[in-house]
Amino acid sequence: MPEKKIKGIKRHFLVDVMGLLLCIVVHAANIQERAGAKLVLEKASNRGLPRMEKILADDGYSGRPMVDDVREEYGWTFESVKRTELRKFVVIPKRWVVERTIGWMNNWRGLSKHYDYDSGTGEAKILLASVYYLSKRLTCKKMERKIDHDLDARLRKLAEKGSEKTVQPT
Repeated sequence: MPEKKIKGIKRHFLVDVMGLLLCIVVHAANIQERAGAKLVLEKASNRGLPRMEKILADDGYSGRPMVDDVREEYGWTFESVKRTELRKFVVIPKRWVVERTIGWMNNWRGLSKHYDYDSGTGEAKILLASVYYLSKRLTCKKMERKIDHDLDARLRKLAEKGSEKTVQPT
């Protein structure tokens, strides 16, 4: 999915179902979406993603030649996700994953504007931001779960103590 809010460049993200970055291509804005999609898919195929079966893409990538090219060259099915209404915000199934990832990347200060002369530097910054958000997910307090085999026994004891302290109405 291209991200065109930054002048002079386009960013093409390939993410998994959780929104984690698989591949990124940054190039000049004068290249069309389909050509950028071919660049990111070629990069992804070189990395070897054997479990990838289906690609959901923005409507800008749509077209019969694109669907056929992806199926013939890579063996993946290609589906274009269309917007329902342009004037209202509507959560489109599966598309919000990419939109969320782009939102995460835009929160990174170095990615809010394009300061770099080389597109490779822009890709490196996006990968660095991706590593930051992945490590943040892994170390989040909500995600920390310690295995506690005696938890049920302690919960029962607390429940018993709580029932003893409550005053029964007479």
